[in-house]
Amino acid sequence: MAAEIAAKFVNYTSKHVFLTGKAGTGKTTFLRKLIQLTHKKAMICAPTGIAAINAAGVTIHSLFQLPFGAFFPDAASSIMNHNINFNFNTPRTIVKHLNMQGNKRRMIQELELLVIDEVSMLRADMLDAIDFSLRYIRRNRNVPFGGVQLLFIGDLHQLPPVVKNDEWRVMAGFYKSIYFFDALALQNNPPVYIELDKIYRQDDAVFIDLLNNLRNNKITPEDTILLKQHFKQDFRPSADENYITLTTHNNKADAINRERLTQLKTKSYFFDGKVTGEFNEYAYPNEKSLELKVGAQVMFIKNDMTAEKRYYNGKIGVVHHIEKDVIEIELPEERTVISVSPYTWENVKYKLNEATNEIAENVAGSFV
Repeated sequence: MAAEIAAKFVNYTSKHVFLTGKAGTGKTTFLRKLIQLTHKKAMICAPTGIAAINAAGVTIHSLFQLPFGAFFPDAASSIMNHNINFNFNTPRTIVKHLNMQGNKRRMIQELELLVIDEVSMLRADMLDAIDFSLRYIRRNRNVPFGGVQLLFIGDLHQLPPVVKNDEWRVMAGFYKSIYFFDALALQNNPPVYIELDKIYRQDDAVFIDLLNNLRNNKITPEDTILLKQHFKQDFRPSADENYITLTTHNNKADAINRERLTQLKTKSYFFDGKVTGEFNEYAYPNEKSLELKVGAQVMFIKNDMTAEKRYYNGKIGVVHHIEKDVIEIELPEERTVISVSPYTWENVKYKLNEATNEIAENVAGSFV
């Protein structure tokens, strides 16, 4: 129901929309269906390269040719009162970097809907930089975002925006917080808030309620009792039980994974990613050379886009059998084995079809 309402707001109004929801509620599925079905000229962007690849879009910086650094809405004396020792931008420096080719400029002038995925990472000043760029490029300086409708998608309980202390000392003079919803461009025209609340990856109602309460910092006495029932202070699982270890740093997680893989006595198979065209190494969705063994626990990092829906992003399995181009994965919960094939991530770029004035996607590179 919430997804249908969101689609109607996007397709039949010009209102900005913030679509949110926990993991597994269908945000990615909604985005893919919307882009397929909407009559509006749309583009997708995201704050980082990996997020852009996963959303089948482009990065914010590449789309608008934004220089790196904080953005200050004006160069008023309030900025000059600070001893600034970091890169920053103002409307004047944004204009200086907006050296767009004719096709790209016309494409943005034709744009009707801009989707920003993984919006939890989007800083307020970055959104104001987008606002200024759209007004300037579209020659519509009196209308927020130059008249373009924005669809924000993301979960604010996930990765937050990153800001350094010295940046925030100056930015605090403009913004209540660093989050996108405090951008000046949204203050008189806030987005419609729509939340997807049905979780498709988990059907244990008690567990879902517990996770939701933890997520919202609203633990009940019943939750505490339930957690204590499962707490075992001296519990040390054996390696073959495949428990997941939560850590605070990637390097520690990588070390644990390497250790577990080394402990397996089965043969190592190496799968080298095949890169064609333009595909930045910082946007690789996985290791360039992936080592697997029979018995290794793995996690899917994409949804199964077929009608079977056998797996989803985050689902856990165990390698059952390995061949050249096919890997069999055992799914313990379903007590079944499935075959998976290589997946292709595409690096897309947008271009305006001059004959039809439609915005077209072009594949600039791929990672298999």
